[in-house]
Amino acid sequence: MRTALCERLGIEYPIVGFTPSEHVAAAISKAGGLGVLGCVRFNDATELDRVLDWMDDNTGGKPYGVDVVMPAKIPTEGTPDDLGKLIPEEHKSFVDRTLRELGVPVPGEGERHDAVLGWLHSVARSHVEVALKHPIKLIANALGSPPPDVIEQAHRHGVPVAALAGKAEHAVRHVGNGVDIVVAQGYEAGGHTGEIASMVLLPEIVDAVGDQVPVLAAGGIGSGRQVAAALALGASGAWMGSLWLATEEYLQTMPGSTAMQTALVNATSSDTVRTRIYTGKPARLLKTRWTEAWEAPDAPKPLPMPLQNVLVAPAHDRLHEAKEPSLVSMPAGQIVGRIDRVRPVAEIVAELVSGYEETLSRLDKTR
Repeated sequence: MRTALCERLGIEYPIVGFTPSEHVAAAISKAGGLGVLGCVRFNDATELDRVLDWMDDNTGGKPYGVDVVMPAKIPTEGTPDDLGKLIPEEHKSFVDRTLRELGVPVPGEGERHDAVLGWLHSVARSHVEVALKHPIKLIANALGSPPPDVIEQAHRHGVPVAALAGKAEHAVRHVGNGVDIVVAQGYEAGGHTGEIASMVLLPEIVDAVGDQVPVLAAGGIGSGRQVAAALALGASGAWMGSLWLATEEYLQTMPGSTAMQTALVNATSSDTVRTRIYTGKPARLLKTRWTEAWEAPDAPKPLPMPLQNVLVAPAHDRLHEAKEPSLVSMPAGQIVGRIDRVRPVAEIVAELVSGYEETLSRLDKTR
């Protein structure tokens, strides 16, 4: 289970694992893959710096990367209070009423839930500045190509840049902008995702740019068989995110996530929905009573990025703290149907490798 990407990134297996948890990212790297830490949750770059210090000390010298969020269309900038003033009262009232109807506890006195500002270019740029002070081996952008100066900045530090693409034309544009690795993210994927399924999208992107840059496959990958399928379609490796949510290490970063993990374990591949209610851009989430409320006839239309997340981020915190699996708000892909228990990261990586080897052995018998 080795491709040219392994040599380029200094990893044992062509497995790239995206996660908001530094404990999970470190465990993926130590198990032979490349852990990629999602930075969007860090409003304060100083806190990100502290977490990357921890990564430096806890990856055993193995490589790791970071993922920032810099939309091609620059969102409105401002403080949470400034942005909050741009949100219609209709939307605020709907969120408050929905939380009451769902029985979500009211925050205690002095309890504060802040908006997530990692979607703003100014905040994402501060993430890049901090990350490049550490020995990272990859900067990925979850929403297309970063601005040209950010790509140049990364290259000056010898750090390759990856960008997610949902269409072949996006991938071509990324490469033209100087991106080093394209992540072909299919419709099945969790989080921000396009409208073309991985089986169709991956070979289209490989044909479009595969002789220029490596292509990673994302969306619908949760087993060694699926990694083998991705490589058969021309990918140089697999990018996975949802699979790592139900891990023991995730609870080390976010110990209050047991209800979310219960929801993941109980979900089938039909229990996700692609919607704009999380950030304002299409993203695949677990289907819960919260997502169903936004589909009701009286629900307002989601706001553009970043206003939608400014609106709902405090609600997401309260839903999380309610510790009720039917209420969680969490990006997750259709591969969630394969998650049947909470496991350590190393066990998942070992299973991916053994499943890949078994698949090749079975295919070898078809000659």
